[in-house]
Amino acid sequence: MRPGIITETKREYCRECNKTSTWDRWTGEYTEASSASGLPRKLQTQILEHYGYTDSIEQRRRQTHELVIDHRFPMERWGTPEEKNPTKMDEQEIGSKFQLLKKDSSGNHNLLKSRACERCIATGKRGYPMGIKFYYAGDENWPADCPTKGPEAERGCYGCGWYNIEAWRAALNQLIDDN
Repeated sequence: MRPGIITETKREYCRECNKTSTWDRWTGEYTEASSASGLPRKLQTQILEHYGYTDSIEQRRRQTHELVIDHRFPMERWGTPEEKNPTKMDEQEIGSKFQLLKKDSSGNHNLLKSRACERCIATGKRGYPMGIKFYYAGDENWPADCPTKGPEAERGCYGCGWYNIEAWRAALNQLIDDN
C-alpha cells in the first residue's frame, strides 16, 4: 500500500497568466492512505445480485459495466485503510455497506457523490442529490458532536441522500404522502 501525500492549497496571483488561481503544494509530508481493499469477484457478484443490477438513483436495471459498487460511507472519512473484504457477506451487511451507482456514457453518479462528500468534508455542509435539499435525519450541517474521520464519523453521514439514496427517497416519498 502506498501512502498519501499532504498538500497545502492557496489562491495566488500568477504573473505569467495574469489571473488569480488555485495552487497546490506538497508539504513534504505523507499520510496513511485510506484506500479500499478491493472486492473479491464473488462478493461483487453477490452485491450486484443483491440489488438486482439496479442503480440506486435512477432505479434502472443496468449491465455490470454500467454500475459502480459504492461504499455508502465515503473513503475520505474512513481514517484508516479498509480491512480486506470477505468473499461473501450476508444480505444485511451488503445493504448497510454498499449501494449501486451508475457510470455510463451519460453520467457518473459515483463521481457526483464523491464531489458532494468532498464539499461536505471541506465545509461541514452535507450534500443533497439532484438539488433537493432534504435529509431523512438531521439537516445540512455536519453534526457538531460527530467526529469528522474514523468509524464513528459514519453516523454523521446518516440522513444524507448520498449516503443512502433508497432511505432518502423513501423518507421523501413518505413526507409527500403525509401532506
